[in-house]
Amino acid sequence: MNIRIVTDSTCDLPEEIINQQAITVIPLYINIGEESFHINIGEESFLDGVTLSREEFYTRLPNYSPAPKTATPGVEAFSRVYERLANEGAQAILSIHISETLSATVNAARTAAEQFTRIPVTVLDSTQLSLGTGFLVEKAAQLAELGNSMEEIIATLQEFMKRTYVFASLKTLEYLRRGGRMNSALARFGEFIQLKPLLHMNQGKAAALRTRTNRRARKRLLEWLAEYAPYEKLAIVHAGVQEDAEALYEQVRSFFPEGRVPIVQITPVLGAHLGIGAIGFACISKE
Repeated sequence: MNIRIVTDSTCDLPEEIINQQAITVIPLYINIGEESFHINIGEESFLDGVTLSREEFYTRLPNYSPAPKTATPGVEAFSRVYERLANEGAQAILSIHISETLSATVNAARTAAEQFTRIPVTVLDSTQLSLGTGFLVEKAAQLAELGNSMEEIIATLQEFMKRTYVFASLKTLEYLRRGGRMNSALARFGEFIQLKPLLHMNQGKAAALRTRTNRRARKRLLEWLAEYAPYEKLAIVHAGVQEDAEALYEQVRSFFPEGRVPIVQITPVLGAHLGIGAIGFACISKE
């Protein structure tokens, strides 16, 4: 059966993998407004990774006022993609998306799948974000190419989800505050006493921890890295700090499995909430 794989732009898979595996990516939206004397004078909408590059976004992010807002694609965006893939000869579609605990994207995909009757469309919550989703999407495409059935692919992915983690430290609380994800007074207090947030994601459960310094935050990341080793897949993810990511790789290169070592700048949709300086790991532990 010809099974095609669909995902969204938060998956952070490198372009060469997307093209090689014939994965279809539906972009989320980034809405950027302009403000003058505290009056909103207009808003411009960009397609994540299509009409706004990662490099341009992180260069401009500190100067955006008000803070960028993000939005999920509408049901019609998914319907159009499912229709196109059916026209191209797909016999079934597996649509894998960012965790529903973080975004409504998967719900829009489910609605579109329910309305689409030409071929079967299965929607799967990745329970992850960034390359945590991306690694699962890549695995699904590989299994589909090998001729696995939909049931076999989903069963394999559900087992992989248990061993898939994303964990990162944030340089500042400012972007969570600006994006409305944290009480402003708490954010200001946290900056004053140098609280450094840590994010940890596994099986749809997003946990937030705090340490007092960057040194302690980095120490906790390395503890997680050692805890979940050895790895089938491991990558460094970051928001606009390529040099820091390369230095981190040199520090922990012994953990990486043989082969390609991805260092990936996270999509602007995620960067809008995490802010410049976020850095961490996406991984799949070995059984």
